[in-house]
Amino acid sequence: MPRPLQRVIAAQRTSDGAGVTLYRSLGQSQFARLDPFLMLDEFGSDRPEEYIAGFPPHPHRGFQTVTYMLEGHMLHEDHLGHRGHLRSGGVQWMTAGRGIIHSEMPQQEHGLMRGFQLWINLPAREKMCPAAYEDIEAKRIPAVSADGVTIKLIAGSIACGGKTFSGPVSGVTTQPIFFDVTLAAGATFSETLPVAHSAYLYVFEGELSIAASDSSCVSLPKRHGGVLGEGDALVVMAGDAGARFLLLAAAPLGEPIVQYGPFVMNTREEIDQAIRDYQSGRLVATG
Repeated sequence: MPRPLQRVIAAQRTSDGAGVTLYRSLGQSQFARLDPFLMLDEFGSDRPEEYIAGFPPHPHRGFQTVTYMLEGHMLHEDHLGHRGHLRSGGVQWMTAGRGIIHSEMPQQEHGLMRGFQLWINLPAREKMCPAAYEDIEAKRIPAVSADGVTIKLIAGSIACGGKTFSGPVSGVTTQPIFFDVTLAAGATFSETLPVAHSAYLYVFEGELSIAASDSSCVSLPKRHGGVLGEGDALVVMAGDAGARFLLLAAAPLGEPIVQYGPFVMNTREEIDQAIRDYQSGRLVATG
């Protein structure tokens, strides 16, 4: 049964870091989340004043961040000594765990910088795990094309032409699916999704029509996200100008969420401890 469009979230223009202009869909309020996804930001500008200040050193605890770069070049540095160059088509998958302090700074003074950052919650038992970081270069991300559809697989698997293709990210408790899907004008994309997974679409080029079980279709325009209802499949069709969207799905955790800026825990007491740990320098301690 196709998953119907249950809720539409229009992305809101805002800024973060040291003044980076972006559009926030998931995470614009505590009511605009989809377990286990906490936040989804789209950044994209060819005006240096809207991105050049970047994201200077800042802390995180309790979740994962996924940065997907469509165009541009940023440098990641953290307290663990990692230095990662995030270039066009690449991904940075970071587990904050018990604590990490990192920066993401543009390595360009002109031209287009465009991409996304997604926050994925960690289960309570993993929130205090050691921090970890992985750079995934564009060449490691498989792309599958057929019948006017091209899919870049960052996480999750898909069958095509009798073969199964898988993204480079695996071993995550929430079993995430993260696809970048491009549709030619009028092309249709259908894919089976785990019944128990939460599922979300974010359109960043063109417009989509989403099929429902009663054969009706609902439109989802550019810079709008769609929360999908119950079902076991996704069926979408591009408009006359084609479409490009992110497909995000993952197993929900069903746990309390308490957030204070860059800290996401399960109780207020854990948030207070995170603040004390950061102020005392123990956020990133190993003991």
